[in-house]
Amino acid sequence: MANVRRLVLDLLKPHDPGVVEFASAVADCEGVRGVNVVLMETDEAVQNVKMTVEGDTIPFETIRETVEDLGGTVHSIDEVACGAVVVEESETPQD
Repeated sequence: MANVRRLVLDLLKPHDPGVVEFASAVADCEGVRGVNVVLMETDEAVQNVKMTVEGDTIPFETIRETVEDLGGTVHSIDEVACGAVVVEESETPQD
């Protein structure tokens, strides 16, 4: 099976812990080289964030468990890049 190199996740998380702690905890997972978290929406009890994770061999189940241990939920996997290199999305006429 090819290595997962990038994951873009739609997460729902409580206000506490904050996005810095979420990003740091995921960045500490083996195989992860970098994490970016963007706050998309916030309401009284929760925040919706987009988390981009890059690395050489990203362990999705470990990432999911880490998010859940912090009180969050993975709503969806919005992008996955696998293989020896990360292939960027190409624009098509339909875009």
